[in-house]
Amino acid sequence: MRHLLLACLLVPFAAAEAGEPALTSYLNVMGIDGTPAVIETHAGIFESPNFTPDGKSILFNQDGKFYRIPLTGGPREAFSTGDATGCWGEHGFSPDGKWVAVSCKAPGETGPDVQIVPAAGGAARRLTRQPISFFHGWSPDGTSIVFTSIQGGHIDLYTVPVAGGTPKRLTTSGLNDGGEFSADGEVIYFNSNRSGSMQIWRMHPDGNGLEQVTNDGYDNWYPHPSPDGKWLLMLSYAKGEASTGHPMNKQVALRLLSLRNGSIRVLARFLGGQGTIDSPDWATDGRTLAFVSYGPDK
Repeated sequence: MRHLLLACLLVPFAAAEAGEPALTSYLNVMGIDGTPAVIETHAGIFESPNFTPDGKSILFNQDGKFYRIPLTGGPREAFSTGDATGCWGEHGFSPDGKWVAVSCKAPGETGPDVQIVPAAGGAARRLTRQPISFFHGWSPDGTSIVFTSIQGGHIDLYTVPVAGGTPKRLTTSGLNDGGEFSADGEVIYFNSNRSGSMQIWRMHPDGNGLEQVTNDGYDNWYPHPSPDGKWLLMLSYAKGEASTGHPMNKQVALRLLSLRNGSIRVLARFLGGQGTIDSPDWATDGRTLAFVSYGPDK
């Protein structure tokens, strides 16, 4: 599979490689008690679910487009991004529920930028003009977005005002991805291999106050703070398997870190990786999350 992050981001996540079995995607919803429920099964690949603000539906990405499906299951509904096309999995609703940030190509561009569209779907407004860029999180007050951008071969975190303006670069060392604001907006959690392995870090929104959060026997990706500020969800690979990228079709674990006492527990183990939780995936209740797992077609 594609083990370098740059390759993972530039080559569409559309199929297993030659010689590997085709995959089936499972859209799962799970409580923090570890009880799962499968909402949708698809012979093929979809990725990166997030809850709609009312908690009644899931928005996910498939083949460069977005779809919404009720939590109770049933027919999916296409979600329009206007003339923004070739959309990746990284997307998420604004804190006020009025907008969705997406990672899609603007007309004439060869790679994605961060754009926002109305929560019901519609025309996109471009926030960044530095392909290749991927949304990862809204600030709690809805005025700023943190995103990952690949510029000159460097993979770093930036913020950009939602009202428009020049992006601010926050990181310069190592490979940095998956930035997301804490519930109180005081810090940004992200994953970085600056210490030699892929671990979870945090920093102030201006890029200062850098602090390592995890240092264990896993490669850890995509930290998602819960809306109530109690938990940090992360995607964990075997040590050494994802130090420079987040490959798909691997045995992974969803782990939950307590932001009160630092304890970590495993919620689930399954076949996953890229596409599993690339986007913010908590429901607003702070007790329910969504993720995608994979398995061979039968």
